[in-house]
Amino acid sequence: MTVDLFISCIMDQFYPETAKNIVKILNAAGIDVEYNSEQTCCGKFAFYSGFKEEAKELGEKFLSDFPNDRPIVGVSASCVAFIKTRYQELFYNTASHLEFKRVVRNIYELTDFLVNKFNRLDFGAEFPHKVVYQDCCSSLRDLHLHDEGRKLLSHVKGLELLEMQRPELCCGFGSGFFSIQHEAISVAMAERKIQDAIATGAEYIVTNDVGCLLQLSSCAKKQAYDIEVVHIADVLAQGI
Repeated sequence: MTVDLFISCIMDQFYPETAKNIVKILNAAGIDVEYNSEQTCCGKFAFYSGFKEEAKELGEKFLSDFPNDRPIVGVSASCVAFIKTRYQELFYNTASHLEFKRVVRNIYELTDFLVNKFNRLDFGAEFPHKVVYQDCCSSLRDLHLHDEGRKLLSHVKGLELLEMQRPELCCGFGSGFFSIQHEAISVAMAERKIQDAIATGAEYIVTNDVGCLLQLSSCAKKQAYDIEVVHIADVLAQGI
């Protein structure tokens, strides 16, 4: 099987090693990965800022960057959710109608692809730590994913998966612009989420979304909380 890899803007700029780990996981599973280095933003940030024409331009570039009729694996749940739910508004009944339908049909968030498309849970990872799983809002509400990340983590050797009291609560990132427009509320939401994780005795917060990763890791470092935040790919790549 060959897949195209969609690396989000934030991951490209802040977490390139995580992107490499995703390739490592897929290759170890016998999946060939194609990466178009010319890919750019999917248009999410422009769209949610009210710049829909600019978002459409970015979306058209995105569609042209993924011309093949094969799976596209996205590394950030919120970006995949944006494409699956908002490209309809941008491209329905336009000249790009068939292209957007093809991309929406083919794109998967990483845990969704591994569990529901590739049908594999164990990748030989080993991570002897206590962790909690952060449910990205887009995963829950737009992609309707809940157990996929937990299923993958439950097959990691040595890992103890704990559950937060309120796992469904938002981390406060809000596609980026909520955290800018409502900074104080956003920070309070992040602190609440981290405190819920610490209360379980966890050493790590694991997430499938780059926005959650940036929000929670930044807050944890600034407030000197004794917990680390990582992408699920960084866990699944351990020991491979």
